[in-house]
Amino acid sequence: MAQFRIVGVSGSLSSPSRTAALVREVSSQLAAGLDAEVEIIDLATLAPDLAGGIRRAELGAAAQEALLAVESADVLVVGSPAYRAAYTGLFKHFFDFVGQYDLVDTPVVLTATGGSDRHALLVEHQLRPLFGFFQSLTLPMAVYANESDFVAGEVASIELEERIALTVRRSLPVISSHLNRAGVLS
Repeated sequence: MAQFRIVGVSGSLSSPSRTAALVREVSSQLAAGLDAEVEIIDLATLAPDLAGGIRRAELGAAAQEALLAVESADVLVVGSPAYRAAYTGLFKHFFDFVGQYDLVDTPVVLTATGGSDRHALLVEHQLRPLFGFFQSLTLPMAVYANESDFVAGEVASIELEERIALTVRRSLPVISSHLNRAGVLS
């Protein structure tokens, strides 16, 4: 049986980024609870392969591989920084190339970062509807973090660590049950 796979996608425009650190941390904790492997896709590093394409066939090889990884993931952890009250254009551009039915029933943990807590609704007003379009199984709990939750680009606040742990703890039974029914876990 193939290894169970969690794919994290950071929609930040810079690398390294707080968003990528958050996506890595959530993915890592989920992987520990599911005995899974993790692949992180940092869209900032894929920007050159994504920028010139308006059709999937026009994208560079690295972007094509990243899209295949997302479409074949057992679980997704996605995140974007707040940019003008929404996810980044790069994040949207990437997901515009994902097959419309390739994420049906895929469990998705939503994360976001922003300069202050006033951007926290990005998760509910932007990310959740996007993955609703894909008919994904978005987990009820999400993780939002602001600048004060990080030091030197890494998760540093106890409150954020507790929110991540709570989200993972509450997500694991839902993900495990879903994947057992789908025959992914045995």
